[in-house]
Amino acid sequence: MRVLLSGSSGWLGRHLAPLLARNGHEVIGLDVVPGVHTHVVGTVADRALIERTMGEHGIDAIIHGGALHKPDIARHPRRAFIDVNVTGTLNLIEAAVAAGNDRFLFTSTTSLMVRAEVRAGAGERGAWWMDEDFGPLEPRNIYGITKLAAEQAVRLVHREHGINVAILRTGRFFPEDDDTHAVPSGPNLKANELLHRRLTVEDAAAAHLAALEAAPTIGCDSFILSAPPPFARDDAEELARDARAVIARYHPDAAELYAAKGWVLPATIDRVYDPSRAERRFGWRARSNFGSVLAALRDGTPMPFAHDPGYVSPMIAQEREACMS
Repeated sequence: MRVLLSGSSGWLGRHLAPLLARNGHEVIGLDVVPGVHTHVVGTVADRALIERTMGEHGIDAIIHGGALHKPDIARHPRRAFIDVNVTGTLNLIEAAVAAGNDRFLFTSTTSLMVRAEVRAGAGERGAWWMDEDFGPLEPRNIYGITKLAAEQAVRLVHREHGINVAILRTGRFFPEDDDTHAVPSGPNLKANELLHRRLTVEDAAAAHLAALEAAPTIGCDSFILSAPPPFARDDAEELARDARAVIARYHPDAAELYAAKGWVLPATIDRVYDPSRAERRFGWRARSNFGSVLAALRDGTPMPFAHDPGYVSPMIAQEREACMS
């Protein structure tokens, strides 16, 4: 298939584009900044550009991974989020319908599920167990609000036109340091998050490939993408008060391996993302998980996730260069 991939210069795009190509797809990358996998430079908010790109390249399917993200809130007005995340999404899926495409993938975020109550910590029953039916959805910032609005927009177009839609709510996979949590920091935090809210960028790319190929059987559905947690729902109450005891039951040597590394396990866990629907519906399961971290610690091999505290998105890098010139 000829696949239009928005966000092709970004962290996910630079991993997804070559994966698609290795699996026989012709990828046309679209991004606001140039990149190795980007063929069309421009914004998804430009409807004329989208329509021209669809026609010139004979696009068969769209993967919409481009967006303004949470870190962009400090640099862009709310209107920009509406233009890119909502209007841009509508531009793409309506262009897909007009071109006769039978599938559309939308990269969304688990962030839109984190309302203020969740952000504040565990609930009355312990850790929040968050699957696709979790609600109510009350995003806490303009990023989450516009991603939720975009989800609703693509569902509307599916209902009206029948195009198959897979909404992929990804957990964390960014390589840089967290912008809000300082302790623990760096790789220790990323390793901990693989217990309940993170996946590798390679697994995120693999999920998009699997969803693209299975889209005709999906109809329209949303999927959480995260490493499979070792926990069960029945562990929720204990996770909120003594996560280390729960971790020890599933991974008895975790504390010893962490101590040798100088790392700390989380004392409590207040939310767990459940990615099991993706496995049931289109056969995707993350290859890397917390067990992969422990295996790397035992064997002295590299961590399964990328960590780059100096990473900045291509758009931020471009903005910095413009300010310096």
